Amino acid sequence: MAYELYYWDGIQGRGEFVRLALEEAGADFVDITREPGRGTGAMFEILESESEAHIPFAPPFLKHGDLIIPHVANILFYLGPRLGLAPGVEGLRHVANGLQLTVTDFVAEVHDTHHPIDMGRYYEEQKQEAKARSAAFIGQRIPKYLGYFERVLRQNPDGSGHMVGDALTYVDLSLFQVIEGLTYAFPKAMAKRKEDYPALLALHAAVAKRPNIASYLASPRRLAFNEEGIFRHYPELDSTE
Repeated sequence: MAYELYYWDGIQGRGEFVRLALEEAGADFVDITREPGRGTGAMFEILESESEAHIPFAPPFLKHGDLIIPHVANILFYLGPRLGLAPGVEGLRHVANGLQLTVTDFVAEVHDTHHPIDMGRYYEEQKQEAKARSAAFIGQRIPKYLGYFERVLRQNPDGSGHMVGDALTYVDLSLFQVIEGLTYAFPKAMAKRKEDYPALLALHAAVAKRPNIASYLASPRRLAFNEEGIFRHYPELDSTE
């Protein structure tokens, strides 16, 4: 039974965290809104349904048979054991989920750098506020989050090659995407700080070399970052301060 992923077409966004797990596992899945004849209309049929018992609030969500699962961390908590991307020990699965929820918090703050006032208004309508928010994000929040994830890697009892346990999990894939996204959005800031996070950068490099991930990154299925997604590059928001 193929997994069905529902997310906005044209951007990586939050859906990319799920795609990376599905691609790494070589899972049978359909990216619904990219399917000819389906598009976002198929997604809104579920979101706006007046009869579906378990409607999601927003994309991304995953449909597997009759089950609809919303929220990235929740989706990955479901997929992880099924795709071989979660720790075998139940307790560590909750540790992994906690790390993924922290990634969720971080990604929300990334989004707020370019939309600090109103999600319904264009970036151009809140540029001054975005500049102030981004300066605080670069100076305080990036070091706080990446410093935390760096410590988690270094203090993993099973070695610093993975975020949790002794094998690849969806959390490793998500941290790869975080580093990719931050490097696109804030290249100057990330270049200045790269020596502060050697374990994270080693993890990022290792994930990029995995055969299924490398194949995906080189394929047209991997959309380029752009200024419609979560990670956006506005030069005026980047800083080395």
